[in-house]
Amino acid sequence: MANLFDAANAPEGEPTKIVVGDFLQWKKEALASDYPTASHSAEYVARITAGGSSEIKIAATETNGYYLFTVASATSAAYTAGDYHWQLEVTQTSSGNRVVVEEGDFKILPDLDNDSADVRTHAEKMLALLEVIIETKAANGDVSSYSINGRSANKMSFAELREERDYYRSEVLREKRAELVKRGKASANTVKVRFI
Repeated sequence: MANLFDAANAPEGEPTKIVVGDFLQWKKEALASDYPTASHSAEYVARITAGGSSEIKIAATETNGYYLFTVASATSAAYTAGDYHWQLEVTQTSSGNRVVVEEGDFKILPDLDNDSADVRTHAEKMLALLEVIIETKAANGDVSSYSINGRSANKMSFAELREERDYYRSEVLREKRAELVKRGKASANTVKVRFI
């Protein structure tokens, strides 16, 4: 593995995952051929998917004729974990005009050094929540609907809860299999064949 603190080893293209508190850097060489670094500047602007007023800005520096994006650990330590949408903006130095040249998504993951970090995926959180709801409903003999002052409400039935739970179980399993494949390990779907 290459030393990721060395700018010479910076990967091409933006990361898809960022861990809060991590140092990271990447480069965009092809961008510099269309928008030379001597007459343009580049910056990522990202916002958490749920919306909000805080935004992340990551400006490039010109390095050996390409754009290099660097985020210090102290800077990423202030990031909020979640899913983000980003856009890559290029500004023409002479005119100040800007164009958005790329858009995408990345995920900011919590730092495991933080005791309160919840690193479960959405599917894992939903699966845990649905299992608690099913257990509570079964233990309390919960009713499926009720009425108060002429207003009625319906709750999910056991069948509906089980259907949702099964959906999220399959999502969690799919995520785990995808992670195994990404790390080069066999998943439960891998078929092994031996020739003799």
